[in-house]
Amino acid sequence: MDVSDLDKKFYKISDVAEILGIPASTLRFWEKQFTIIKPRRNVKNIRFYTPQDIETIRKVYYLVKEKGLKLDAAQEQIRRNRANVDKRFEVIERLKGIRQELTDILDAMGKLQ
Repeated sequence: MDVSDLDKKFYKISDVAEILGIPASTLRFWEKQFTIIKPRRNVKNIRFYTPQDIETIRKVYYLVKEKGLKLDAAQEQIRRNRANVDKRFEVIERLKGIRQELTDILDAMGKLQ
C-alpha cells in the first residue's frame, strides 16, 4: 500500500492499526520510542495520523518486524542513514508488489487449465 492509496487526510489509531495489521498498543509504544512518529492530537488527546505518518510507521515496521532490528538499532538506522532506509524500503515494497502480481498471474493461469 502506498501513501497515494490512502484516501483520507487523517486516520485514528484503530484505523492505522487495521491498515498495518499491528495492535494499537504497538503503535502507542513505538510513538514513545521513535522520535519520527508524531501524530497530531486534538483537544481530547485523540491521535490523528496523516498518510505520511502511516508511511513512516511502515518503515519502522519494516526495520523492526521484517528486518529483525531491535528498537534502538532501528532508531539509529533511521537517524544515521534515513535516505538509505527509505530507498531499501521502497525497493522491498516494489518487489512485494511484483511478487503479488506474478502470483495473481499464476493463479489466473492455473484456473485456465
